[in-house]
Amino acid sequence: MQRPFNFSAGPAAMPPEVLTQAAAEMLDWPDAAGQHSGMGVMEMSHRGKEFISIYERAEADLRELLAVPGHFKILFMQGGGLAENAIVPMNLSALRAPQGAVGTIDFVVTGSWSDKSFKEAGKYGQAHVAASGEAGKFTNIPPTSSWQLHDNASYVHVCTNETIHGVEFQTLPNLKALGSSSALVIDFSSHVASRPVDWGRVGLAFGGAQKNLGPAGLTLVVVREDLLGHALAICPSAFNYKTVADNQSMYNTPPTYAIYMAGLVFQWLKRQGGVAAMEQRSLAKANLLYEAIDKSALYENRVDKGCRSRMNVPFYLRDESRNDAFLAGAKTRGLLQLKGHKSVGGMRASIYNAMPLAGVQALVAYMRDFEQTQA
Repeated sequence: MQRPFNFSAGPAAMPPEVLTQAAAEMLDWPDAAGQHSGMGVMEMSHRGKEFISIYERAEADLRELLAVPGHFKILFMQGGGLAENAIVPMNLSALRAPQGAVGTIDFVVTGSWSDKSFKEAGKYGQAHVAASGEAGKFTNIPPTSSWQLHDNASYVHVCTNETIHGVEFQTLPNLKALGSSSALVIDFSSHVASRPVDWGRVGLAFGGAQKNLGPAGLTLVVVREDLLGHALAICPSAFNYKTVADNQSMYNTPPTYAIYMAGLVFQWLKRQGGVAAMEQRSLAKANLLYEAIDKSALYENRVDKGCRSRMNVPFYLRDESRNDAFLAGAKTRGLLQLKGHKSVGGMRASIYNAMPLAGVQALVAYMRDFEQTQA
């Protein structure tokens, strides 16, 4: 029986074979040699050899998948991307500030998530909007030539894929080319592992796992080593990146089961061909859906074509009185979680790595059928 296609923005669909493996190992996790532990992963000590082996493989697989250089630390944390909006400035806002002074942080605001980051950071530093897409209702990314960057900013923050507004940076900004020596911080929560990362341009990347990497509960932080050790005095020890790095993400009890599940997703991604293969699949899925929207008289996408997201595709019915009928019909076709975020309305299809091409094909077929019935 075909499972429904889940287009949720997060927590999102996971690969069925990952869920099947996790179900089989729920009561008794076997190691790589097939030796049974007699325990489920949720029952393991995070310091026991069984879980340490799970953690070490997950970290190694992720480093390989994302091609993370050796001078970056991979941290498995908790709190989600929303908590990182506070944790990042608590760790980095003093990077370039004179001792005792409040550091300056530049933000490029391209949607709801970067706006949340900006507002939260103001509690821990002098947050400054270097550029904003608000005037265009967050349907575009301000050109880098318009960015007003501070010479002494501790870091520059961008959300490289806006889950709600469907805006994505197609390439990472090159701060050096803009005359800035600040560190670039990226929130890549909703498109991590769907395209390569140019680590030469990045100081720190963070993201919740619950969209492309696993279940809710795990937060990924990839941070350049020279950015460690600058936390504010008020930063809790469990959120101090240097403390977390020095203790291999086990200063406090980590989200063990979420790490295990993410590790299974990493293995699945490797079997699929890695990030390069995921990028090609993402392009195929996104192109198919955008083409259907653009050729329709009923649906529209309002994001500039040069910065449309490959992961989160918001679209609107030109006659919004038909929204409820559209969603009801989609559900009967096994197409779930298509309602847009409450702040923007409309529809949204999140087509993360675990969404197969067949799911997008089914959605496009339904959209065409629905449009014909409304003519």
